[in-house]
Amino acid sequence: MEASSKFFLLLFLPTLALLTTPTFSQTTPTGGDNSLAPAPAPDPGCNGVQLTYDLWGGATKIRPFVTDPKQQAYAFRARGTVLNSGTTTLKNWALLIKFKYKEIIVNLDKAILTNGADLPYNTTLDANATSFSGNPSTDLLTPIATANDFNLIQGTVDIVGTLFGAPETLNPLPESLGLADPSYICPPFPKPGNWSFSVTTCCMPDPKFRNTTVITNITDPRKEYKDPPHGDLIISYDVIQAYPSSYLALVTIENKARLGRLDNWHLSWTWKRNEFIYSMKGAYPIDVDATGCIYGPQATYYQSLDFSKVLNCERSPVILDLPLSHYNNTELGKINHCCRNGTILPEAMDPTQTKSAFQMQVFKMTPDLNITTIYPPASFKIAGGSPLNPDYTCGAPVRVAPTEFPDPSGLESNTSAFATWKVSCNITVSKDTKPKCCVTFSGFYNDSVIPCSTCACGCPANTAGSTCSTTTPPMLLPPEALLVPFDNRTAKIKAWAELKHLPLPNPMPCADYCGVSINWHIATDYNKGWSARITLFNWDQVDFANWFAAIVMDDAYDGYEKMYSFNGTAVGNNTIFMQGLEGLNYLVKMSNGSTSADPMVPGKQQTVISFTKKTTPGLNVIGGGGFPSKVYFNGDECSVPTIFPQSAGFRNVAGLARQVLVAFIVSLVMIFGL
Repeated sequence: MEASSKFFLLLFLPTLALLTTPTFSQTTPTGGDNSLAPAPAPDPGCNGVQLTYDLWGGATKIRPFVTDPKQQAYAFRARGTVLNSGTTTLKNWALLIKFKYKEIIVNLDKAILTNGADLPYNTTLDANATSFSGNPSTDLLTPIATANDFNLIQGTVDIVGTLFGAPETLNPLPESLGLADPSYICPPFPKPGNWSFSVTTCCMPDPKFRNTTVITNITDPRKEYKDPPHGDLIISYDVIQAYPSSYLALVTIENKARLGRLDNWHLSWTWKRNEFIYSMKGAYPIDVDATGCIYGPQATYYQSLDFSKVLNCERSPVILDLPLSHYNNTELGKINHCCRNGTILPEAMDPTQTKSAFQMQVFKMTPDLNITTIYPPASFKIAGGSPLNPDYTCGAPVRVAPTEFPDPSGLESNTSAFATWKVSCNITVSKDTKPKCCVTFSGFYNDSVIPCSTCACGCPANTAGSTCSTTTPPMLLPPEALLVPFDNRTAKIKAWAELKHLPLPNPMPCADYCGVSINWHIATDYNKGWSARITLFNWDQVDFANWFAAIVMDDAYDGYEKMYSFNGTAVGNNTIFMQGLEGLNYLVKMSNGSTSADPMVPGKQQTVISFTKKTTPGLNVIGGGGFPSKVYFNGDECSVPTIFPQSAGFRNVAGLARQVLVAFIVSLVMIFGL
């Protein structure tokens, strides 16, 4: 027993010594080697903006089931997170996600597509990454300014969608994450494991980036504003009066495109907070209907409001401009820049008609019922009513410094808006977009006309077959064929081909199918200068009021002198702008001929343009220098031939006389329709 007791004590005493040894917190160092060791460095984590993509539950195989695994559809749910852990407010955050499984976005929550597109959205339409913008929370403050309040420093986007060809591990993660803000650098995230359902990266400020943020009050990060965006069209959303339950907004559409225009514009957006339009001045919605409010939460909250006077309760209303006759109407008009029937012109044409504006009273809903909580609508879209108007893609609203307006009393003071957002819209041309107008070339030195290309403005689907060929190049035309519709040119084209010993294809080439065609004709070429004639033909069933055209003369621009029947202006970038004279700027639609047997007659206008060679020495007019490289009509770029009329090499007097005679006859034909 004594031996076993001794063995137990030997084991127990070291343990007791450890338990009774005082800790560092219980002793006082006396200096020397007894001082404290340095604490370990804290984990830096992400001190910038952390981006995370979480895939909830992987991907679920859905019908229809197919044998090709790359074409099999899967449903997925994911969340993208933007967490500001830095020292700078992230304004108008936009998360860039580069998908790689042909994802289709079906539903979004807490964010919107930056390009304002409708859902469902095919992400393969994006050249690089799909951009998501915060809504209604657009700015992410700093942890320091908010005591690390995640409601103010973190933004999320919840995604529901469909993808194709998920990997066997059913974790179809994106290829990359990034921020649209160019002042941040976002490195690639580490390659995820086979069973990983989340990726993350940390974006840090780029020290080489020049910051353009305007800070009106450096002590209040909430009062930081971005520079106004640039674009072909700018929509301003100014809150000019604010109340706890409603506000008055002034919406202004301004054309910034050098050659863009809108006719009978249609503007739409999407409310994100159950707002509704109570009244409007200067514009009106297509549908005047309060049904959505009566059967929605709005009627429950505003029980004493007369909803028969509410103008529109749609989530995505479509707004139209008022006609000119309503401008002086005190109830509907009397708003600067309103009531022009939706016409917005480029500045080169008329600086006073580059804007359109209207006012509306907007009612808010809980929990936004205080005077300072205002969210702009999202997903702005704008389009013109004319087939020649360009297509626009609009970005998300950007909070900018409040707009200042001149005092209406005439005093030398300005009144600031309560809050201002701006939306940038840019003209977009997809690879499948066809022109809506085309150009023909001709010259005094060649009696054939270079026609518009086959299917220059696109061929209808029913053109396939033996009636005409969509791929055969167009045939040369006699000058008089320019005056008749394409359907009436066949006999003239065949006769011309026989006269010129040209091959006759079978089937014949299809038409150009353009509503507007423009003929550019070299009229003269002499020692000190030259001249051209431009003729506009309207083959459509629509009149063009206040039309304009533009030509790009790469080599001859500096020699431009004047136009004789149009107003012409050299506007820079080798571009010459033209429009009809006052009272003559109306290009009428196609009309019936003199008799029922005559072909339809196009609306047409024409002018001669003179150029000097003094400022363009060495210009080869006939060799191509006298032809425009680009032609626009009402802002739409027209299809232009790729070849020029060839010179016949006339050098004798008799030959020159024949050229002058042909030019004179063609001019008479163009002017009088002989």
